[in-house]
Amino acid sequence: MKQGEVRRIGILTGGGDCPGLNAVIRGVVKTGIYQYGLEIVGIEDGYLGLIEGRMHLMNITEASDILTRGGTILGACNKANPAAYSVMENGKWVKRDVTDQVVENYHKWNLDALIVIGGDGTMSGADHLIKHGLNIVGLPKTIDNDLVGTDITFGHHSAVATATEALDKVHSTASSHHRVMVVELMGRYAGWLALRAGIASGADVILIPEIPFDIDVVCQVCLNRSKHGKRFTIIAAGEGAKPEGGEMIINRIVKDSPDPIRLGGIARFLAEQIEERTHLESRSMVLGYIQRGGTPTAYDRLLATLLSCHAVECVVKKRFGRLIVMKSGKVDSVPIASVAGKIRTVPINDPLIIAARQVGTYFGDEKELLKSHQHDENK
Repeated sequence: MKQGEVRRIGILTGGGDCPGLNAVIRGVVKTGIYQYGLEIVGIEDGYLGLIEGRMHLMNITEASDILTRGGTILGACNKANPAAYSVMENGKWVKRDVTDQVVENYHKWNLDALIVIGGDGTMSGADHLIKHGLNIVGLPKTIDNDLVGTDITFGHHSAVATATEALDKVHSTASSHHRVMVVELMGRYAGWLALRAGIASGADVILIPEIPFDIDVVCQVCLNRSKHGKRFTIIAAGEGAKPEGGEMIINRIVKDSPDPIRLGGIARFLAEQIEERTHLESRSMVLGYIQRGGTPTAYDRLLATLLSCHAVECVVKKRFGRLIVMKSGKVDSVPIASVAGKIRTVPINDPLIIAARQVGTYFGDEKELLKSHQHDENK
């Protein structure tokens, strides 16, 4: 090889797991070896493996028969930020900058570049390491689909399919028992997952962080349905949904995590409020981590394969500091610095929201619409 050519690249999966990660690993390993004769180093447990120097040389066999598998064969960790790594000292968690340790391991393993797979937190870490001289190309992963710069992230499509199937099954028990069923979905501060799974499953009410809801409106929707012969209501609520003038509900604080806030509890809050105010029997359920598991959909396998191949090409051409994205149906790239630490939320005029409203789905903010319906009933 010519002097200065890329010969050895590392790959890591940052943040939480999701369907499609193994498809990306497969794409990087096979493209790197078959097309460019590269050595691929698998870094274990995300940035934690980079911090601790835990990595190994990968081969074709290791990357075979993993296309359909969920999770990641390399492992994942969402608590290892090189710039603010949590360590226990004297019984207390303190933050330490271990960037120098990461850089040392990068050179110790003779890495010419890294392919980093993750969401906004992972890309923030990548941006930090780029500023310290590491050559990095990013790939967009998150079930929340909240990464700026790309229309879609792999893992999201599979999570929507899983959540939709769960909501479909809730319909039968809600109908049988004439209940209001509130289903809490992941998504953090963005409503993409709840919106898409809610629409796909025909949820009657969809609550997302971008549209604060009025609990009186939600209750009135449930009552109106009950009065007009629809004796059950399905509510799909993103974990970041919040009432007007209120705050998101925090489930717990993880002190040793770079992102310590864990949302959760909105479904229980809603079910309790609805039953108290309407006297309609209400139940809540949290889908939780089931949304991040399982076999990736065909779409996610295709997306992961396509983007991973472009990532390797980007590395070989030394186009570092870029995130490989899908924009308007085409593969493109954007600077990692432009997406680090940012969150892509759902526009309130998104075509899906407009379409959902047109078919009678409520978002908890339809005060005037409900007033007009009430007026018609009183005639």
